[in-house]
Order: sequence, then structure tokens, then C-alpha cells
Amino acid sequence: MVYLIEILIYFASVYLILVQSLREKVLKIIKRAYSEGRKILLPHEAEEICKCYGIPVPKSGFAKTAEEAVKIASEIGYPVVLKIISPEIVHKSDVGGVALNLSSPEEVKKAFEEMLEKVSKVNPKANILGVYVQKMLPKGSIEVIVGGLKDQTFGPVVMFGLGGVFVEVLEDVTFRVAPLSKREALEMIKDIKGYKILKGFRNFPPRDLEAVADIIVKASHIIYNNQEIKEMDLNPVMVYEKGKGAYVVDARIILE
Repeated sequence: MVYLIEILIYFASVYLILVQSLREKVLKIIKRAYSEGRKILLPHEAEEICKCYGIPVPKSGFAKTAEEAVKIASEIGYPVVLKIISPEIVHKSDVGGVALNLSSPEEVKKAFEEMLEKVSKVNPKANILGVYVQKMLPKGSIEVIVGGLKDQTFGPVVMFGLGGVFVEVLEDVTFRVAPLSKREALEMIKDIKGYKILKGFRNFPPRDLEAVADIIVKASHIIYNNQEIKEMDLNPVMVYEKGKGAYVVDARIILE
């Protein structure tokens, strides 16, 4: 019995050390944003927090020049996506701040230059910091959303639903108090109407729900362990067929 208690104390200590280590990494990112007068993390900062917690994201890099963008694209492999980075721009596609399926250095350089020119015309007051270069994921996925927020009554809660434009049109989402276990996350997935599609329906093969549940659990710990985070949206999360994983393509985090 004493031996069992010692084992439990050991694993509890290891867990606390891990939590504290993650906390320090996330807090460093948050403090940098606060020091620059920002309450919205830049996309690469939000995705860095995802990576700290082991949430899968495509290979990516931050580029300030077209030459840097080409270098990063060559390193992570084509095709790639370019996304504008600016504290003043939230919906990047609305201002021409996204370029998809770029397959060569020439295409990346041209897209970089055209994007900066177009965004500057649409939003001349925007402070453009650079461009996010991200590996283009293959087709065949279904989009879901995983989010978190601070509720005045329940505290940190996590949200799940169909992603992309579906979350705005269908509003097919469900909520749970954070943090969640893997079992609770799987039950959460079953709560939405779109579960019929995710589990497999007609021409839609079953999706990797284990991978989705894993992302939900980790997102719940992000919102629970970091009280500075007011709101978090991981949208879209690209979910592939069973056994092929799920990846966060875009992340948005708002601070208190």
C-alpha cells in the first residue's frame, strides 16, 4: 500500500512538472503579445501554443520577405499556402490575404508580392508583419471546429461542432466544462447532428474520431490551465478517414 502511494505521488509530481513547463512556454507567448499592446495572438503564436500541447498542425514558418517565404516553402515541401499576418486583420480571406496550392518558388514569390499589394490597398491602415507559409494538406477531409472560452457562470468551457462555414450557418455545436477526459470528448462528438457524417454516411467514410477527441482534450487543458486566454477557436480542424489523423489548419486566440 505504501509502495502504491509512493508511485502515485511520483506520477503526480511528474504531471505537475509537465503542466508547469507548458505553462511557462505559453506564458512567454502571452507576455510578448501584452508587451506589444495586443490582445489577439498572431496565427503563428496561436499555433505555437497548439504545438506546445501536442495538437497536430501542418508544417509552417513565418516570413517577412518573398525570399524567406520561398526558403520556408522549399524546406517544408510543396504545395503550400500563404496567409497574411497582421494584428488588424482577422478574416484574412476577406481581404485577399490567403493564397492556396502554390507549387513552385515562382508561384510563392508572385503570390507573396501580389498579396501584400492587394491587402495594402484594401486595408491601408493595417500593420502587415509578414506572411505565414503553411504546408497544404491533401484533399479528402471534413472540417470541424474546436473552441474554448471563459463563461461567467461555468468558467472555462470547450466547444465542438462542424467547422468552416458550417459553424456559422448550421450552428451545430455543443459545449462542456473544461478540462475533459478522452471518454467525455468522444461523447461530446456524438452530441452534434453532424455526427452522422463523421461516423460514416453513404459516400462519406468514417472519420478519425479518436484524433478529434485527442484535440478536444488538449484544447480543454489549454483553456483551463491558462487563465489569460479569453477565447480560442481552432477552425478549421481537418479530419481525415479513420486512422489518418486530424490537423488544426487555423488557430485564433483572444486574451483577457
